[in-house]
Amino acid sequence: MSGATGRVLLVDDDDSIRTVVAQALRRAGHDVRTAASLAELEREMRSHPPQVLLTDVVLPDGDGIENAARVLADHPGLPVIVLSARNTLTTAVRANEAGAYDYLPKPFDLDTLTRTVAAALARRAGSEAADEASEDASLPLIGRSPAMQEVYRVIARVVSNDLTVLVSGESGTGKELVARAIHDLGARRAAPFVPINMAAIPRELIEAELFGHERGAFTGAAQRNAGRFEQAAGGTLFLDEIGDMPVEAQTRLLRVLQSGEFTTVGGARTIRADVRIVAATNRDLHQAVATGQFREDLYYRLNVVPIALPALRERRGDVAELARHFLDRAAEAGLPRKTLDAAAIDVLERHDWPGNVRELENVMRRLAALSRDDHVGAAEVYATIGGGAGTPAPAAAPDPGLEAAVRALIDRLARQEPRSLEDGSLYERVIGEVERPLIEAMLARHGGNQLRAARAIGLNRNTLRKRLDVLGIDATARSPVAAED
Repeated sequence: MSGATGRVLLVDDDDSIRTVVAQALRRAGHDVRTAASLAELEREMRSHPPQVLLTDVVLPDGDGIENAARVLADHPGLPVIVLSARNTLTTAVRANEAGAYDYLPKPFDLDTLTRTVAAALARRAGSEAADEASEDASLPLIGRSPAMQEVYRVIARVVSNDLTVLVSGESGTGKELVARAIHDLGARRAAPFVPINMAAIPRELIEAELFGHERGAFTGAAQRNAGRFEQAAGGTLFLDEIGDMPVEAQTRLLRVLQSGEFTTVGGARTIRADVRIVAATNRDLHQAVATGQFREDLYYRLNVVPIALPALRERRGDVAELARHFLDRAAEAGLPRKTLDAAAIDVLERHDWPGNVRELENVMRRLAALSRDDHVGAAEVYATIGGGAGTPAPAAAPDPGLEAAVRALIDRLARQEPRSLEDGSLYERVIGEVERPLIEAMLARHGGNQLRAARAIGLNRNTLRKRLDVLGIDATARSPVAAED
């Protein structure tokens, strides 16, 4: 690995992580020292001051992020990289606010880590410490998948500035939630958050909605109305479905973004546009630019910081956490409290979710309202979502008599041959117990006809004959005439 090298201090209470990370960084040419606690970190800071600090969050004697803020107060400019298995938006934001150079969620790629350390050494970037963010429960974004971790990291980096953000993603992925998180966690949070959906406004009214209008500016304008830019003064203006904005309105929006000023429809007084812009789209704006439906210069004005939200089918590992969250919200809204069993979660994770997170929320509310049982199973979830691509029907519950027989067999083996439960032979023993009665039953059902019995079981006839020999089953005794076709 090429790049800047230097002294690195790694703080993590997990022995294996310390070993693996230290080895990777040493291979990259760094001088690495390790610590397992904040107390050891302090000793290392005094005796061998590092040029980069890597710290876990949860340590035996304290919080790594809180300690990072204290370290940075004493060592301004020291790059601190936070490593955490608590992969939530709160962690990313706390790390950013504490002045961390970067945040890497566990498990992380070692190449990414070594590149980050090299970049930190080269830049020696630092920032001021800040207060902790709110608890996870107060934040709208949920998910610990790698795709969502990247979203959290970008949000954490933009909340402290006013850069324009363009959020892209399919309908129902939570684009407005991202916009609200940027507003609620930023310096403008005390001012209004004002959303406007471009697809829901008639073309002829979009400019009046955005910039306001004076009395008499057009037929029906009986009084002056403030537009969304004025309503959002000091705060955030969220331009949802920006790809559906008419070209003529795009031109005026571009002028406002360039100059920072606007006038109302029918007005002459210049008004300063003191807002942060967050735009969102479910369309491919590159394609819209190519076909002349969206201004290229406006696209680049909006796409200063892009955030791409993954579809729910691309982060199936987040489905269970989201589903439980929505059931909790439904209970808080007065609906009956429900829980999901493991098979139900499996059905949810296999579904393709064309409506994304919004569809999942609606399904959970429907289950909370209509399910007769407090514990929701796979069959009911499958019926509620209607199956769909990628969602196989749940397997039928095992026959209670068969299940009881298997349990009885295992209990008998545990008493008579306890070693069979530990020597790796249990699978063959149980299958062997089931195989004989299965073959005998199917032979009897088909009058001793081996070909038909083999087809019914799912074996070819030669395989069935071999199993008959191994098990000592006399098929001809059942029907000598019908033994062959």
